[in-house]
Amino acid sequence: MKQKVDFKTVSVAGFESSPFAEKLAGLRAHEARYFMNKYKQDFFVEPADENQETLDWVNKILKERNIEILSKPLEIANMQVENIKWDFVFYESGLAINVLYTIDDKKKRAVGFKLCEGMEIPTELESKFKFIRQKSKLAGTIRGSYFVIKGDYL
Repeated sequence: MKQKVDFKTVSVAGFESSPFAEKLAGLRAHEARYFMNKYKQDFFVEPADENQETLDWVNKILKERNIEILSKPLEIANMQVENIKWDFVFYESGLAINVLYTIDDKKKRAVGFKLCEGMEIPTELESKFKFIRQKSKLAGTIRGSYFVIKGDYL
C-alpha cells in the first residue's frame, strides 16, 4: 500500500531494520521535499516487496554497468513528471538509487546513487564511482554519484 512521505515530520516507518533508519528517513524526506518544491507533487512510497516490477526494471538498468546491489530493498517510489519517469529504491544499507528516465529524449537518462550519512560506500560501487558531498537539512551530509544510461529500457 502506498504512503505519502511527510517531509515536515520525518518518520522512520518502513526503515526500522536499517542501521541508518533515521538518516535514510531523512533522505526519503529530502526527495519528497524536492518533488513538492520543484513540481508541486507529493512523493509516495510502498514496500519493495509490493513492486517487483520496478525493482526488476532498476536492476536491469544497473546491469548495464555490471552492478548488483547486495542490500535488501525496503521501499520503492514511482513518479512521472511531464515526460520524465522517476523510480526510487531505498535499501536497508542506507543506499538510495533513483532512475531518471526521459520518455522522449535519450540524452537525459541517468541513475543516481545517494549514500546516507555515516554509511560506507557499498563494495559493489566503491571502485566504479566517485562520490561528492551534499548538505541536507533533512538527511545531514549525503554523498552522491551517477551514471548516464546508454540503453533503451522501456
